[in-house]
Amino acid sequence: MAFCKGSFFFVFLLCNWGIISVSASPNYRDALAKSLLFFQGQRSGRLPPDQQITWRANSGLSDGQMAGVDLTGGYYDAGDNVKFNLPMAFTTTMLSWGAIEYGKKLGPQLSSNREAIRWATDYLLKCARATPGKLYVGVGDPNSDHKCWERPEDMDTARSVYSVSPSNPGSDVAGETAAALAAASIVFRKVDPKYSKLLIKTAKSVMQFAIQYRGAYSDSLGSTVCPFYCSYSGYKDELLWGAAWLWRATNEVYYLNFIKSLGANDGTDIFSWDNKYAGARLLLARRSLVDNDQTFQPYRQQAEEFMCRILPNSPYSTTQYTPGGLMYKLSGSNLQYVTSITYLLTTYSKYMATSKHTFNCGNLFVTSNTLRTLAKKQVDYILGENPMKKSYMVGYGTSYPKRIHHRGSSLPSKAANPQSIGCEAGFQPYYYTTNPNPNILTGAIVGGPNQNDFFPDERADYTHSEPATYINAAIVGPLAYFAGAV
Repeated sequence: MAFCKGSFFFVFLLCNWGIISVSASPNYRDALAKSLLFFQGQRSGRLPPDQQITWRANSGLSDGQMAGVDLTGGYYDAGDNVKFNLPMAFTTTMLSWGAIEYGKKLGPQLSSNREAIRWATDYLLKCARATPGKLYVGVGDPNSDHKCWERPEDMDTARSVYSVSPSNPGSDVAGETAAALAAASIVFRKVDPKYSKLLIKTAKSVMQFAIQYRGAYSDSLGSTVCPFYCSYSGYKDELLWGAAWLWRATNEVYYLNFIKSLGANDGTDIFSWDNKYAGARLLLARRSLVDNDQTFQPYRQQAEEFMCRILPNSPYSTTQYTPGGLMYKLSGSNLQYVTSITYLLTTYSKYMATSKHTFNCGNLFVTSNTLRTLAKKQVDYILGENPMKKSYMVGYGTSYPKRIHHRGSSLPSKAANPQSIGCEAGFQPYYYTTNPNPNILTGAIVGGPNQNDFFPDERADYTHSEPATYINAAIVGPLAYFAGAV
């Protein structure tokens, strides 16, 4: 589970570590392929014959039974064995946005991207369609799950089922689910029209639920989602995000009118599974830049105000950078913010290049290349061009995290150890050992270094060592962008 806790401070001399450097020139194509392969390691449900991360096996096959429905499939969010739909839906939206914006640059990885999206949307469709008037939003008791260190294949904790309804609303998780389904409908429009129509039909229904029954899912579900994935930003950003994606997918004026009536004008300097304002505004700003529709100029202005808060030399910058040049937002799983914001940087850079657009942050003149350069610096840092000369993507380069905070990776596979490993039996000797994890979760990007560019590579240090689906989902687009440019 990747959420905010206090960071650790370390003083070190880099020369004492003797760390082998990764390649000086990042191999974006290799990183792109691995970033998508990672999702196979997070799969819940019955695995297909072509499963490439072979140390994983079937899990969660009874998910949904406690509510009398089938909720198998989907992804475990991070290093635990819980399915939280708010971050899973955001993961799906970002994977879909990556396919929409960078489809050609994805090249042979486009099919892998679609496969990763569909593993999530098949599950989200079940959640939205299983019971009329109800949206299922999670499976697994996070409080009991986090007391265990066991493989997903061995889970013996309660697979509790959580939902929102008219009497217990969740506009945030419903709005994000609608966004995910609407974005995915665009991805599958040509390759699977029937599936695409089901996605958009369901997206409309879920969005209507989000609009009609206002409320935060954190208030409805309490300790089952907090402090893990509380909706700290409220639900207005998800209403804006969901409506923006439905407008993009349908062109129906109803959604544009709703967006205008929402009055979601909060300023922001972050973009994440919780706060969608920046992403929604950039999505809407595309109409102004690419289609030259001046109706959308206010969103372009908001998108550029966001960029001015991110750029390091902007007089309006509110963003901290490490000595090594990494964007540093929050101590808990900082790379989730880096990858999400980097996605916005490359995408807005692309829009600016299309329209030959520039803007100013006070006395700072901003071009498409300004944003592209900053985005490349962030991606390259993650791939090893940093003071520790360490890749923060598992399995990429020669030096990468070996002790990630991830149950399946740190415990022996079912093939290596067929006997069940119980709830607490995994702590000794697997959790507390300093040995590297036996299973490599290829492509996983961890929470990353602290504000001084230091990464201890300790399994217990989940704020820095835990991977998450939404960290990876956001970097797929930028990796494709740079892979296509070399």
